[in-house]
Amino acid sequence: MTTTVFPTVSYADARAGVAFLEAIGFVPVAVYWSTTDPDLLDHAEFSWPGGGGLMCGSAARESDQGYERRAGAASVYCVLPTDAAVEEVYAQALAAGGIGAVEPYDPGYGGRNGTVRDIEGNQWSFGSYAGHGAAPEA
Repeated sequence: MTTTVFPTVSYADARAGVAFLEAIGFVPVAVYWSTTDPDLLDHAEFSWPGGGGLMCGSAARESDQGYERRAGAASVYCVLPTDAAVEEVYAQALAAGGIGAVEPYDPGYGGRNGTVRDIEGNQWSFGSYAGHGAAPEA
């Protein structure tokens, strides 16, 4: 299945943001650093094990022409295969500098869920609840 929806995440410190993403399990697919500023991330694409992905870049810059890129404004839910994996990735996120927002717990709708904020305030929820399936093909 082709991924057709990509959440976007912006970082003021893109190098630290990329390191955090890799620490919690995202895999870089394409990373384009600026040729004029080595700390400016023009664009990056990451895949998530088991499916899905996200796009990433440096926060607001002059060339955005109205496109809003605010650091710390993202909220992403990442599906994991087991409740134990939720505990594992939650711990990895804390070890990578994340701040615990909601310790792993069992919500009433199934699975296990925990939430961490990264170094810039983006919210990462890790859960074993995978939803009820994909929408029918159009």
